[in-house]
Amino acid sequence: MTIRVMIADDHAMVREAFSVLLNAQPGIEVITTAVDGREAVAKANELRPDVIVMDIRMPGLNGIDATREITRQTDLPTKILVLTTFNLDEYVYEALRAGASGFLLKNASGVELAEAVRIVAAGEALLSPEITKRLIAEFSRLSTSAKPPTQVRIDELTHRETEVLALVAQGLSNAEIADELVVAEQTIKTHMGRILQKLQLRDRTQATVFAYETGLVTPGRTHL
Repeated sequence: MTIRVMIADDHAMVREAFSVLLNAQPGIEVITTAVDGREAVAKANELRPDVIVMDIRMPGLNGIDATREITRQTDLPTKILVLTTFNLDEYVYEALRAGASGFLLKNASGVELAEAVRIVAAGEALLSPEITKRLIAEFSRLSTSAKPPTQVRIDELTHRETEVLALVAQGLSNAEIADELVVAEQTIKTHMGRILQKLQLRDRTQATVFAYETGLVTPGRTHL
């Protein structure tokens, strides 16, 4: 199936360049663009794209707030891929907490951008290695002052689902988790689907954020 994409960026050259790059890729179609966060929210509701490539710094409603508004709507399955030139911890953390499914720097190649769109559309987590390191460092910094985790929602999971969630938060793929737990990869996919449904999460990225914020996983440790 064709992945329907919106490009949200306040620079016309960026919108045009990304549209050309993505339209040249098989299975991807840019159906619309937006010049700011407010227009992105309106068009997301109207056109329901599969993925929005969202700039962070835009006039009016910025990309993080627009992401938050879009992902707050549970009936809107649109995934957000945040794209920015600003490789700063605060943006990484806030974009993911707002509901973004991936984070990519604007210096990525056209092929990397297209692959990122495909990964996010499939519900997988997309964080560059550098961004992942910064994210973990940010969670580590915040963990010293964070409130004790609330276990109510985690308790909704079975022990095996909790194991899977912890491994997802450590960056393992379904195949790697299957090897770790000595089960079929399809079993892990089933567990992952149940985890997202029980915790009312959108995708693996949000599951990772949830695992760190609740204290199930901290850098270098799991709490099972």
